Amino acid sequence: MASKVEDLTINYEEDGVLVVKELDKSILSKGSWATVLFRYKQWEKAKNDYGPDRFSIRRYRKIDDEYRQQGKFNISSKDQASKLIEALQKWIED
Repeated sequence: MASKVEDLTINYEEDGVLVVKELDKSILSKGSWATVLFRYKQWEKAKNDYGPDRFSIRRYRKIDDEYRQQGKFNISSKDQASKLIEALQKWIED
């Protein structure tokens, strides 16, 4: 794991293949608890290529100068992301 929130990543390699490929990230909060929104693609073995964009919100806690993942929520499609944005926007405007 990382000691700085900026160094956190969801890149994941298995048998020499980058299975989860991080495309971008946005740090939503810093401190002893950090929240990071990731944009990524996942390797699809059947297609021998990466699938569509996906998103993940991950929560990390700093223990002994190292961030450890405490929870996550995966957003599996652009459609689901749009619905989430729409709901949040409505609540913020109320």
